[in-house]
Amino acid sequence: MNKTRSQKIMTTTKNIENREMCPVEALMKTLSGKWKMQIFRLAIDAPVRFNSLLRQLEEANRQSLAVALKEMEKDGLITKNVINEKPLHIEYVLSEKGKLLLPIFFQLEQFQSSM
Repeated sequence: MNKTRSQKIMTTTKNIENREMCPVEALMKTLSGKWKMQIFRLAIDAPVRFNSLLRQLEEANRQSLAVALKEMEKDGLITKNVINEKPLHIEYVLSEKGKLLLPIFFQLEQFQSSM
Protein backbone atom coordinates (compact mmCIF):
# COMPACT_ATOMS: atom_id res chain seq x y z
CA MET A 1 0.00 0.00 0.00
CA ASN A 2 1.38 3.38 -1.00
CA LYS A 3 1.01 6.21 1.48
CA THR A 4 0.19 9.70 0.37
CA ARG A 5 2.58 12.51 1.18
CA SER A 6 0.33 13.82 4.00
CA GLN A 7 0.07 10.33 5.53
CA LYS A 8 3.87 10.01 5.52
CA ILE A 9 4.26 13.41 7.21
CA MET A 10 1.65 12.52 9.85
CA THR A 11 3.37 9.17 10.55
CA THR A 12 6.77 10.84 10.85
CA THR A 13 5.40 13.54 13.15
CA LYS A 14 3.64 10.94 15.29
CA ASN A 15 6.86 8.90 15.61
CA ILE A 16 8.80 11.97 16.69
CA GLU A 17 6.17 12.91 19.29
CA ASN A 18 6.04 9.37 20.71
CA ARG A 19 9.82 9.00 20.87
CA GLU A 20 11.39 9.80 24.21
CA MET A 21 14.21 12.30 24.02
CA CYS A 22 17.63 10.78 24.54
CA PRO A 23 19.15 12.06 27.84
CA VAL A 24 22.29 13.22 26.03
CA GLU A 25 20.18 15.01 23.44
CA ALA A 26 18.26 16.74 26.22
CA LEU A 27 21.51 17.82 27.91
CA MET A 28 22.97 19.13 24.66
CA LYS A 29 19.76 21.06 24.01
CA THR A 30 19.96 22.57 27.51
CA LEU A 31 23.57 23.65 27.02
CA SER A 32 23.16 24.89 23.48
CA GLY A 33 22.48 28.51 22.87
CA LYS A 34 24.48 31.63 22.52
CA TRP A 35 26.87 32.32 25.42
CA LYS A 36 25.74 29.45 27.69
CA MET A 37 28.98 27.47 27.53
CA GLN A 38 31.06 30.62 27.98
CA ILE A 39 28.96 31.67 30.98
CA PHE A 40 29.29 28.17 32.41
CA ARG A 41 33.09 28.25 31.96
CA LEU A 42 33.39 31.66 33.65
CA ALA A 43 31.12 30.63 36.55
CA ILE A 44 33.27 27.59 37.37
CA ASP A 45 35.87 29.58 39.30
CA ALA A 46 33.79 32.27 40.95
CA PRO A 47 30.39 33.98 40.95
CA VAL A 48 29.85 36.17 37.90
CA ARG A 49 28.03 39.45 37.54
CA PHE A 50 26.12 40.67 34.51
CA ASN A 51 28.35 43.64 33.63
CA SER A 52 31.47 41.55 34.15
CA LEU A 53 30.10 38.98 31.71
CA LEU A 54 29.39 41.76 29.20
CA ARG A 55 33.00 42.90 29.44
CA GLN A 56 34.46 39.39 29.21
CA LEU A 57 32.22 38.25 26.37
CA GLU A 58 33.05 41.15 24.09
CA GLU A 59 30.67 40.19 21.28
CA ALA A 60 27.70 39.63 23.60
CA ASN A 61 24.90 42.13 23.87
CA ARG A 62 22.67 42.76 26.88
CA GLN A 63 19.61 41.02 25.46
CA SER A 64 21.29 37.77 24.38
CA LEU A 65 23.20 37.57 27.64
CA ALA A 66 20.05 38.16 29.70
CA VAL A 67 18.20 35.46 27.74
CA ALA A 68 21.02 32.94 28.25
CA LEU A 69 21.19 33.65 32.00
CA LYS A 70 17.41 33.36 32.34
CA GLU A 71 17.37 30.03 30.49
CA MET A 72 20.28 28.66 32.50
CA GLU A 73 18.53 29.67 35.72
CA LYS A 74 15.27 28.09 34.55
CA ASP A 75 17.14 24.87 33.68
CA GLY A 76 18.73 24.84 37.14
CA LEU A 77 22.32 25.24 35.96
CA ILE A 78 22.95 28.53 37.75
CA THR A 79 21.50 30.29 40.74
CA LYS A 80 20.79 34.01 40.84
CA ASN A 81 21.82 35.64 44.13
CA VAL A 82 20.71 39.18 44.95
CA ILE A 83 23.34 40.85 47.13
CA ASN A 84 21.65 43.43 49.38
CA GLU A 85 24.61 45.76 49.72
CA LYS A 86 25.02 49.27 48.45
CA PRO A 87 24.96 49.26 45.50
CA LEU A 88 22.57 46.36 45.10
CA HIS A 89 23.96 43.76 42.71
CA ILE A 90 23.28 40.28 41.40
CA GLU A 91 25.70 37.38 41.15
CA TYR A 92 25.24 34.15 39.26
CA VAL A 93 26.82 30.94 40.60
CA LEU A 94 26.77 27.36 39.44
CA SER A 95 23.99 25.45 41.15
CA GLU A 96 24.47 21.98 42.57
CA LYS A 97 22.96 20.62 39.34
CA GLY A 98 25.40 22.75 37.33
CA LYS A 99 28.34 21.45 39.39
CA LEU A 100 27.34 17.90 38.46
CA LEU A 101 28.21 18.80 34.88
CA LEU A 102 31.81 19.80 35.69
CA PRO A 103 33.36 16.37 34.99
CA ILE A 104 31.54 16.22 31.64
CA PHE A 105 32.60 19.78 30.80
CA PHE A 106 36.25 19.03 31.62
CA GLN A 107 36.14 15.83 29.54
CA LEU A 108 34.77 17.79 26.57
CA GLU A 109 37.60 20.33 26.95
CA GLN A 110 40.14 17.53 27.16
CA PHE A 111 38.69 15.83 24.09
CA GLN A 112 38.80 19.09 22.13
CA SER A 113 42.43 19.77 23.06
CA SER A 114 43.43 16.27 21.90
CA MET A 115 42.10 16.88 18.37
